[in-house]
Amino acid sequence: MKTSAKFYHAGCPVCLEAETAVTRYLDTAKVDLEVVHLGSAKNRLPEAERAGVRSVPALVVEGKVLHLNFGAALADLK
Repeated sequence: MKTSAKFYHAGCPVCLEAETAVTRYLDTAKVDLEVVHLGSAKNRLPEAERAGVRSVPALVVEGKVLHLNFGAALADLK
């Protein structure tokens, strides 16, 4: 069974660089990755908040949030 992961970002240069690294290095045979652009999918902001995301880019794997660098605070995207 694959591990589920979500990568949240806002489309900024820091986020896009992190997305490139995450999608390049995650083993897609083991990880089912969903990329969520919170800049264009603002309706997903509450979901990201519930998951514990405080800033983007962030990767959520099995309920654990990994904040990768700092592109924007989640509050700034509202």
